[in-house]
Amino acid sequence: MTKQTSKPIEKEIKEKPRCGLCGKTRNLTKTECCGQWICDDQHKYVLFTYARNSCSRNHDRFTLCGHHFSEGHSGDWKTCEKCRNNFETEIYVYYGTNEYNFEKLENPPKFKPTRCAKCKKIISLSEDGYSMSAGGYFCMDCSAIKW
Repeated sequence: MTKQTSKPIEKEIKEKPRCGLCGKTRNLTKTECCGQWICDDQHKYVLFTYARNSCSRNHDRFTLCGHHFSEGHSGDWKTCEKCRNNFETEIYVYYGTNEYNFEKLENPPKFKPTRCAKCKKIISLSEDGYSMSAGGYFCMDCSAIKW
């Protein structure tokens, strides 16, 4: 008599949706721009702190995807000429490749670093503080100089 073995029944485990940016599974919503799961946490942002503690706010404000949607552009954000022309190349690249994106810009354009018009120090337009005028960009040290 042959012994019959049954295959274990695989339970279909339905995985909870996760925030595509931080991985959390609670208090989620879908983005309006691209329909991705994200933390519903814009209420955590405190005005004028410039904090980056909200997945939802970060995606809306610091990505080409969020910008493309909020400006009402048509087509795909990755090939949108309007989006490309709305920013300095350095900012465009940052908005298309930073950690707040679900999908990143492939082959972003190259750019020369931005330098302070006075002292020539490199300024990261996406990370550093600076001022700008008709004379160009100025680092924080040179912005404080009394002309």
